[in-house]
Amino acid sequence: MAKIQELTAQFRKIAASPEAQADSYIAQGKKLVGCFPYYVPEELVHAGGMVPFGVWGAQGTVKEAKKYFAPFYCTIAQMGLELGLTGKLNKLSAVIIPSLCDTLRPLTQNFRVGVPQIPFIFLAHPQNRKPEYGLSYTLYQYTTVKAKLEKIAGGEIELEKVSESIKVYNESRKTRREFVLLAGQHPEAVSAADRSAVLKSAFFMLKEEHTALLRELNGELAKLPTVPWKGVRVLTSGILADSPGLLKIFDDLKIAIVADDVAQESRAIRVDAPEDGDPMKALARQFASQDNDTILYDPTLTGRPKFVADLAKKSGAQGVVILMQQFCDPEEMEYPSLKKALEEANLPHAVIGVDQQMRDFAQARTQLQTLREMLG
Repeated sequence: MAKIQELTAQFRKIAASPEAQADSYIAQGKKLVGCFPYYVPEELVHAGGMVPFGVWGAQGTVKEAKKYFAPFYCTIAQMGLELGLTGKLNKLSAVIIPSLCDTLRPLTQNFRVGVPQIPFIFLAHPQNRKPEYGLSYTLYQYTTVKAKLEKIAGGEIELEKVSESIKVYNESRKTRREFVLLAGQHPEAVSAADRSAVLKSAFFMLKEEHTALLRELNGELAKLPTVPWKGVRVLTSGILADSPGLLKIFDDLKIAIVADDVAQESRAIRVDAPEDGDPMKALARQFASQDNDTILYDPTLTGRPKFVADLAKKSGAQGVVILMQQFCDPEEMEYPSLKKALEEANLPHAVIGVDQQMRDFAQARTQLQTLREMLG
């Protein structure tokens, strides 16, 4: 157990100090490219010899970004712009910002105008991503991004390098999926806070480095015997689940996160890219294969809610905690159908409103305490 604690401490340090991690790469002569949420083809950045660096906002207070956004905007977008406006992202050589929702679209243009010192790369994904015309459009967008990244890198990004990066990223996703499973099996060894740190730190590390460290942790977890858990098991759903104050409540109440449907966590690692053929087309096919996400078009309308309920059942979760990002229209609009699916599956759930400016978690504690008592 001591080795597990030692390894998770390394992940926690990186997750808590992305700026220090950025400085270490810059000291090695590497360029960093900020990758905003989400579905950015990081493999192209990696293939160019640069470091893809996640920008998912930050815990803090929005001040400067209020000049660009109304107060009722998702704080992930507001804090992402805040970081740019206050110079916190000036060490980045460029940023890539996608435009998959009604909040991200104005963020792209506000960032372009408000933070001119950082080269900006716009990424537009198609919602009709599966038909041939959708694949062609994604390929066109990724090819455009690749060309702009080549200017940042100072040289051509060879297709062979893209293929190599796809393999690196597939291995990273596989290793993180293994960790999610092992952490769910051993909540006595991996706290909610540690689980979050392991997954979040992947956005601030070269994937081959993160994978090497995580393989070691997975090996230690796999050696552990199965022991009874003196608490309850839940699945979390939402965009972010990385608030230290909120995660502490999970751990205090012995609420184990055995699986998740969180954008920054398992949604980011569900689908691998094909390793055969044209690597650019492979990345386009990977995006086309993404499903069960509130910001992606679902013609069935009910596919994702059922997916979440089935995932909770499969994982052994007794209930679901929905971490509802404040002012996120897609998440809020989906809730009635998600609620229905969970009720039909006999899965109790709690809905907790979250944003990156939260400081008082008393209400969240009460809601989680109530769910804890319901689940036994």
